[in-house]
Amino acid sequence: MAKSRVDYTKVDASYMSHRQLKRGAAGWILLAGLGVAYVISGDFSGWNLGLAQGGWGGLLIAFVLMGIMYTCMVFGLAELSSTLPTAGAGYGFARRALGPLGGFATGMAVLIEYAVAPAAIATFIGGYIEALGLFGLTNSWPVYLVTYAIFIGIHIRGVGEALKLMFAITAIAVLALVATVVGLVPKFDAANLFDIVPSDAAGASSFLPMGIAGALAALVYGIWFFLAIEGVPLAAEETANPKKDMPRGIIAAMAMLLVFGALMLVLVPGAAGAEAMSTSDNPLPEALRIAYGGNTLLADFVNYAGLAGLVASFFSIVYAYSRQLFALSRAGYLPRWMSLTTRWRTPYVALIVPGTIGFLLAALTRDGGLLINIAVFGATVSYVLLNLSHIVLRRREPNLPRGYRTPGGAVTTGVALVLAVVAVIATFVVDVLAASITAGIFVAALAYFWFYSRHHLVASAPEEEFAQISEAEKEIR
Repeated sequence: MAKSRVDYTKVDASYMSHRQLKRGAAGWILLAGLGVAYVISGDFSGWNLGLAQGGWGGLLIAFVLMGIMYTCMVFGLAELSSTLPTAGAGYGFARRALGPLGGFATGMAVLIEYAVAPAAIATFIGGYIEALGLFGLTNSWPVYLVTYAIFIGIHIRGVGEALKLMFAITAIAVLALVATVVGLVPKFDAANLFDIVPSDAAGASSFLPMGIAGALAALVYGIWFFLAIEGVPLAAEETANPKKDMPRGIIAAMAMLLVFGALMLVLVPGAAGAEAMSTSDNPLPEALRIAYGGNTLLADFVNYAGLAGLVASFFSIVYAYSRQLFALSRAGYLPRWMSLTTRWRTPYVALIVPGTIGFLLAALTRDGGLLINIAVFGATVSYVLLNLSHIVLRRREPNLPRGYRTPGGAVTTGVALVLAVVAVIATFVVDVLAASITAGIFVAALAYFWFYSRHHLVASAPEEEFAQISEAEKEIR
């Protein structure tokens, strides 16, 4: 991506003092918990909608391909986050490798993903609450409003408190996944995986009931098993030792997610049937109820604890979108007032603005599947740019001090890059309207950068300082 000329504007001495995050709030264990928390809701809801797109075989292919993509990308992100540890994360990596336009494009793609994903999760939280019959609540806007208000409020109060609470909630969710595995193993029947009647599509079979096209469409839902783990580096400025803690945390989280994702993919439809699970808003407790012929204490426990999984992801992705917006705003790519922080050093404006947008999306659409498609489009575009950034930095700056080096180097992230391009194409296969609208918003954001914000950047922002140091070193050489 060609580098665009930018202009820096002067800010007073107090500018950065009003835009500080709390350092040293997280070690690698909390980071691993953060990585799992980002994604764990994907094990409780959303992935199963891929069964309706490609059948179990199509979703299995999607899980394997996207598992490879994410694993390769995570190794690359482990290196990048130990090398350029800033709150901008994806934007900061791409800013150094691809210039200001590439940095902004990556940051906006990540922001679209993280602003919309909580809205999708809010609809799934509503589905779990409705399944429990709590207080007569339905899957509707009051549930979404309370969810956003409570967890944004906790984040505003302090990052240390928020991360520790998130870790505890994630532990409950992990326990629910273990309980689901224990409950479904005795009821597993491989025939249930293939109970969707094959269509007349090209290549259709009991393994691929919607044919080859169905397997491609299922990629979007294969992504949902891992979506948002790339947000771990956003905690870099609040980490005790990012050069060591970032690689440990994100790699440990990825390993756990691969295991749990594989278990859910096999056991849930294997016990309750792929057809029944393909449209469920709460597949884990529903699978237990189908498998055991009615309600059980185990199903109720997983239903309640499943709420913890959804809350953990909602809670942590709210953290992620606020840090990405904070970094882009602090550097002047987006309006600078969005990066103001409280006396607890939390970016309150960057928490509230995307939260308001997400609540409106959830309340107006009430369609988790649609919101997944929008979030995944933003994610896949960012994955293309993130992997490209790693490859460019490896080749352009081989001697850059790195706290961790990716096994296989640029070859590893090259594999992830190819699969990310395929995933972008898949978003148009699943829902061309949602992908097109999101692409339009993305292009409008790029126009804002090109015509306005690139002339009003802030040189003292950490991500910009990294880039300026690199450019100065090149001029000296």
